[in-house]
Amino acid sequence: MDSTATDRFDTSRFEASRNRLASLAYRLLGSAADAEDAVQDAFLHWQAADRQRIKVPEAWLTKVVTNLCLDRLRSARARRERTAGAWLPEPLLDGDPMLGPADSFEQRESVSLAVLTLMERLSPLERAVYVLREAFSYSHAEIAEILDITESASQQHLHRARRRITAARRGVGEVDPASARRVVEEFLAAASSGRTERLVALLTDDATAISDGAGLAEKLLWYDTPLRIAAVVRAGFKPTPAKRRFAGGTPAIHYAVVNGAPAVLFVIGDQVIGAVTFDITGGKITTVRGIAAPTRLVRLAEAWRRHGPDTPLISQW
Repeated sequence: MDSTATDRFDTSRFEASRNRLASLAYRLLGSAADAEDAVQDAFLHWQAADRQRIKVPEAWLTKVVTNLCLDRLRSARARRERTAGAWLPEPLLDGDPMLGPADSFEQRESVSLAVLTLMERLSPLERAVYVLREAFSYSHAEIAEILDITESASQQHLHRARRRITAARRGVGEVDPASARRVVEEFLAAASSGRTERLVALLTDDATAISDGAGLAEKLLWYDTPLRIAAVVRAGFKPTPAKRRFAGGTPAIHYAVVNGAPAVLFVIGDQVIGAVTFDITGGKITTVRGIAAPTRLVRLAEAWRRHGPDTPLISQW
């Protein structure tokens, strides 16, 4: 095989792993854009490597991507961005290959916005062990090889990560899709009509709401009582000429599934300008996330354009 044919073959081997590597990087970083950068950097490493000496390309690439992501998580810039109170995971539309494996509850849970946010409380190594074990089912021996740690250390990191995430997610299970949609539709109807008491009734007593302020606020906006959340939602969902001018038109509101959770998308033409996601437990909403910063919606908006039109819940907001 000549060198050109060898390069084409090796490139195709990398491309066969690209979606899996991107899914791994997304879980580790919580950002689709950063995940794509990490995978592209891994490709450059792959091109520069002596590929004849790489016995198991999948394992080699997993190690490279994981360590590239760890470097990003440990960087001073990442620490500043993630501790400044302005960080949220980047949402992905259902069906995006970057969401990766979804055969088990643990795999689906590991890519939820709730768990991606909770993983910010973990050390980079705890986060890596948790993702490699829970989402990709690597053994502790394999994880030890990837991270250059002992098997015992891998087990300890996983124990600490599970304990922290389980404590915060206690009582949370999978929600029937039809029930989840019904709750969101009730929420949207109450928000649109200004029925504060109905909004409060749909929220758990310890519900929280988080907004990125369309990227205009320096920090995330947090609301932590049902009455405050209902008031903010009622005001936010009330259309005004000023809001329509800011949005660039009159959006339709569509139902969607984002990172495995129910959501509504604000769409003008084929452009997503905002997303509101919901965590639901026991038929009530525990968390509302408002995401409208354009940089956080790039990949979701691209996926929506390929998604094709459907019937909106509200055709003109």
